[in-house]
Amino acid sequence: MSAEKFDAVDIIGIKRDRGVLSPEQIDWTIDAYTRGAIADEQMAALNMAILLNGMTRSEISRWTAAMIASGERMDFSSLGKPTTDKHSTGGVGDKITLPLAPLVAVFGVAVPQLSGRGLGHTGGTLDKLEAIPGWRADLSNEDLMKQLADVGAVICAAGAGLAPADKKLYALRDVTGTVEAIPLIASSIMSKKIAEGTGSLILDVKVGSGAFMKDEANARELAETMVALGKDAGVNTVALLTNMATPLGLTAGNAIEVQESVDVLAGGGPEDVVELTVRLAEEMLAAAGLPDADPAAALKDGRAMDVWKRMISAQGGDPDAALPQARESETIYAPADGVLLELDALSVGVAAWRLGAGRARKEDAVQAGAGVRMHAKPGAQIRAGQPLMTLLTDTPEKFERAKEALADAVVIGPDGSRPAQKLIIDRIS
Repeated sequence: MSAEKFDAVDIIGIKRDRGVLSPEQIDWTIDAYTRGAIADEQMAALNMAILLNGMTRSEISRWTAAMIASGERMDFSSLGKPTTDKHSTGGVGDKITLPLAPLVAVFGVAVPQLSGRGLGHTGGTLDKLEAIPGWRADLSNEDLMKQLADVGAVICAAGAGLAPADKKLYALRDVTGTVEAIPLIASSIMSKKIAEGTGSLILDVKVGSGAFMKDEANARELAETMVALGKDAGVNTVALLTNMATPLGLTAGNAIEVQESVDVLAGGGPEDVVELTVRLAEEMLAAAGLPDADPAAALKDGRAMDVWKRMISAQGGDPDAALPQARESETIYAPADGVLLELDALSVGVAAWRLGAGRARKEDAVQAGAGVRMHAKPGAQIRAGQPLMTLLTDTPEKFERAKEALADAVVIGPDGSRPAQKLIIDRIS
């Protein structure tokens, strides 16, 4: 057995003492951890040093490149059309990927949307789509390429060959209190997206109680870091900072979010979901070389719905089948007259999770019909006794803990006591 090029303890010491790792040290670290030459406890110590002391832009860029190099890279050049993708950092009621992918594909741009499952209060795109009878998340690379050529849009699970170092590192960060390290978040997201091979990437970085990043300054730092990583790798990358103080749309769950997405594709749906879908589509199409495309028109005239049905059918789903419904429901009513000033995203997300719409561990099952249906959003006039939210689950013993999560979710007060909040906070390019 040949000797290792570096020593893990020395690498840890450099970051502990606020030093800068060389490109060679970074390459060795990622490779050695992936093949087991660095122990979990050593990488956990290094992750904590990075969380506390940060990394330079060049370090983060090289760390990301090393993670990409740990696996395969996809190549869509044979498609003969531009490719673009979107990544959201996750939020409550964030079903935007569902209408967005087929909407962008209307214009002849391929959308290889590799998505994940939910953990905790943020629902996963794949969990939502699996509420559709027959739909499958796992595609071979050949199936993915064929669907992109034929339909133009794919939403599926990422293959195991993309950035395997990230899969191992993410699992370790999750159990060692280092998930929040911005260099590690940025490199985790961008290593997969760059390895995916998309020509351009639009990032939706959420800010607020229901988001991973509660603080705008941290969210901005993450967005700027990821945009820089994309540009370093030659991927045209833009980020939007978007508001996640309030849930997106009027549903948080799985099947109920699919139905809301279908409503948007049919030319209706909640205003905020439509606004963000159209804005992200405009950004994706501009990045793909089509700045004059009109995605709002493609929602209204049914073209996006046509692509949605073809996309779902291509992955074994029945787009016309009835969606699962929860067996039990309970309604929460307004306690007073006034204006709905706040509807806290985190509280709604935790309630949906407790009702069965999310999972606490990766191996947990989710209930397709569980979740929270909201009947009003901030700014609405409210009357005492009016329904505010309907809780949905197959297991009624879950209602009590869900209601506990919602105890302080709603603030009702006089009109004008809180200014309206913007959905899109800023654009970072």
